[in-house]
Amino acid sequence: MKKALFLDRDGTLIRDVPYLSDPEQVYLFPDVQEVLSSAKKAGFLLFLFTNQSGIGRGYYTLREVDAIHNRLLSDLNLGYDLFTGIKVAPEVPGQPSKYRKPSPKYLLEMIDAHQLDPLHTWMIGDRTSDIKAGLNAGVRVAGLKTSQLYDEEMALLLKQNGSHAYPNLRSVWDFISKQ
Repeated sequence: MKKALFLDRDGTLIRDVPYLSDPEQVYLFPDVQEVLSSAKKAGFLLFLFTNQSGIGRGYYTLREVDAIHNRLLSDLNLGYDLFTGIKVAPEVPGQPSKYRKPSPKYLLEMIDAHQLDPLHTWMIGDRTSDIKAGLNAGVRVAGLKTSQLYDEEMALLLKQNGSHAYPNLRSVWDFISKQ
């Protein structure tokens, strides 16, 4: 079975800009390129999993989100095939949704499609919904304190599941790579 990292986008890989639609506003966090390169070399499949309610709200289009992802991949300079899969959930909160986190649907589909080992698969993000998606899929979770979205609910979920929040992606990778 294979191992994988499912990564939230905003607040995890790049600075969280509300309703990001301009590629010029993509700012990679320090060490993201190095961490993703190391994870790939260590045999992890990488998946990008992002809620983008701005699409459902009519603030921007999927095409604009694709431009953001192209800019992200260009800035990472690790190849346009870096991510095994990218899932954009366009639904707004409260709408019936298939993939909007905390739904585990995308994780479960990828676990099945790529024969991922849940014990070596991680959901990493800066929001409670990221953590819940990972827990709902039965994978390991790691939270980030990279935005002001870290709260008591997220701290409790992480603690109850033998994890905690890290200051940055480098810290998470340092922990995961020693497992």
